Amino acid sequence: MNLEGTKTPLPPWAMAVTAMLMIQLSSALSVGLIEEVGAAGTAWLRLCMGALIFLLLARPPIRFIRRRDLPALLGLGAATGLMSVAFLAAIDRIPLGTAVAIEFLGPLTVAAIRSHSRRMLAWPGLALAGVILLTEPWHGEVDLAGIGFAVLAGTGWGVYILLTQRVGDRFSGISALSLTIPIAAAMAAFVGVPQVVGHLDWRVLLIAAGLALLAPVLPFGLEMLALRRMTHTAFGTLMALEPAFGVVLGLIVLHQIPSLVQVAGIMLVVLAGAGAQRGGTRTGENGNPTLVLKEQP
Repeated sequence: MNLEGTKTPLPPWAMAVTAMLMIQLSSALSVGLIEEVGAAGTAWLRLCMGALIFLLLARPPIRFIRRRDLPALLGLGAATGLMSVAFLAAIDRIPLGTAVAIEFLGPLTVAAIRSHSRRMLAWPGLALAGVILLTEPWHGEVDLAGIGFAVLAGTGWGVYILLTQRVGDRFSGISALSLTIPIAAAMAAFVGVPQVVGHLDWRVLLIAAGLALLAPVLPFGLEMLALRRMTHTAFGTLMALEPAFGVVLGLIVLHQIPSLVQVAGIMLVVLAGAGAQRGGTRTGENGNPTLVLKEQP
């Protein structure tokens, strides 16, 4: 897939928003498959299908891999697998918007720490306050396992961002994904295959392929096109809306109705995400854009 010189009538912000909606729609629609093959099984199938699609789109640049590239590639694949399995395990237990908001703490914390500014730590703190409003612990019905999985996914997301910048300095976007997504699928196989055994058929495979197209394949292409016509700060500010989109898709697809307090919580998380973008971004050594918040499979 060559995105150089690609022209589209869509404005870049519309492509970025469409990519976010696709990612959250894929998550919401994954809930049905989770009921059949489990969270780990769903994550593994999505990663496998995504890996096959990326391998068809781009030949993995195996001959250009240097020995010192291996730790970052393997680490990025492992972080992707962890993030995918943990996030789907989270949305199996807690509302989609809440899971996205908690997961969002990972990249916000990374952005704050890498800014080397104590003031930037206020943004993860603000997001944490929003998460508290979202989970409403004073009601005494907190799903600790679901929150734990979302925190684990956020940790994976933070590591993913750091390693994406390193890998992005060596390989272009599609080429990198043709290397790391198969690694992620292999990592997820340890917990995913046992859940899938006995439940695999052509219908399940087709559903998994459709979910993989929704995320990460099509969103990745849209994000790459958008980034060619937007500043990283503008793109990252738009990405801060993703927790809100999680709430909207959770409402429309999963009928998860937030309370007014939870709506206030998600607004705090979005504000924190937008504010964190003031810390700036950087570009990879090979000219490929590197995202502050996400380019998440």
